[in-house]
Amino acid sequence: MTNSFNDTILKAFRGEQTDHVPVWYMRQAGRSQPEYNKLKEKYSLFEITHQPELCAYVTRLPVENYNVDAAVLYKDIMSPLPAIGVDVEIKKGIGPVIHNPIRSLADVEKLGEIDPHSDVPYVLDTIKLLTEEQLNVPLIGFSGAPFTLASYMIEGGPSKNYHKTKAMMYTDPRAWFLLMDKLADLVIRYVRAQIHSGAKAIQIFDSWVGSLSVRDYRQFIKPVMERIFSELREENVPLIMHGVGATHLAKDWNDLPLDVVGLDWRTTINEARDMGINKSLQGNLDPALLLADWETIEERTKAILDQGMSQPGFVFNLGHGVFPEVKPETLKRLTQFIHDYSKRS
Repeated sequence: MTNSFNDTILKAFRGEQTDHVPVWYMRQAGRSQPEYNKLKEKYSLFEITHQPELCAYVTRLPVENYNVDAAVLYKDIMSPLPAIGVDVEIKKGIGPVIHNPIRSLADVEKLGEIDPHSDVPYVLDTIKLLTEEQLNVPLIGFSGAPFTLASYMIEGGPSKNYHKTKAMMYTDPRAWFLLMDKLADLVIRYVRAQIHSGAKAIQIFDSWVGSLSVRDYRQFIKPVMERIFSELREENVPLIMHGVGATHLAKDWNDLPLDVVGLDWRTTINEARDMGINKSLQGNLDPALLLADWETIEERTKAILDQGMSQPGFVFNLGHGVFPEVKPETLKRLTQFIHDYSKRS
């Protein structure tokens, strides 16, 4: 690790003034990188994440290639689930497929507990390798949130409507709240182990929670998120919440004991602040814009930066993840533009 450690992003997460707007991109590691695609010809996602040297290489590549202000651990939100008895397979072109979906209270009761040091040692070894030897920027660790993990476990894979998940929530609250508790235990233990291994910030992805109404979120999800963030608060690292299509829940996130509210592109930074969100904000370029011409990208990025820079506590990101068609040179140019445009003299 080089001597000059760039901690700009940690300051922004904590709401402090920074000399430029820091930037990282969700899914910056993998998918759109030629070096990664070459690796994928030989190895599956699970094989890469099980080999710390390889996984560390994929994680640090965007830092070297794009000059972003943070690395984000390369892995999948499904990574910890096999440890509690979930039979998951990542199928090409489909995503995670669960071969033993949750259908009843009895299925929930069968789920075990995670011991990160014995169940996912390769994740922790990757973090140590990166943070002790290879990175000069903070490493962001992450976990899926209980609702999103539960939606895969109940539906058996990706879903457009989450009907089975919501049906269990409404018709079998005993099974639902036990599942939430078990997944909260998983998230807390898994994230704690990441922090103790060297992760300097944590993002909780609730990718699909936007499918719930505010009323249902408050009844079925918010209590478990309160518990997760309250327990993780003790670790004293910045905590980020992110979902997609979930602007209507942002005020509820603002109530939680976390540091940063991640926004997708459906809401502007100013709109979020006008809603009363007083946490640091992260976002929120529509990733589809990365396929536009440079003039359009620059114009939209400026608009986001102008709003974000109007007060401390802003980190530039996309509203969702980088996708395979995005050219690495676009991300490199975008990062440089954000740094230059936001530099404070």
